[in-house]
Amino acid sequence: MKNYFLNIKKKLKEKIKIENIEIIDNSSKHMHHKFYSPEKFHLQIKIQSMYLASLNSLSAQRLVMNILKEDLKKKIHALEISIKP
Repeated sequence: MKNYFLNIKKKLKEKIKIENIEIIDNSSKHMHHKFYSPEKFHLQIKIQSMYLASLNSLSAQRLVMNILKEDLKKKIHALEISIKP
């Protein structure tokens, strides 16, 4: 799991200038939800990026989601993105 989160950080940092990034696994909070799957994560990503903060919030979130497109299909069930300058 830790390697997977490092991989996510690497993917994002390769495409976006990021000052700091934190990934929080909230999967355990969703264990009793109807569509819960232990193979998929519920993640919160906190990104500090002057570049992303310069975009409107929808464009910034779309960019992050596009970079993680394959992960969202296979390994991530839910993704919460917070962006700060």
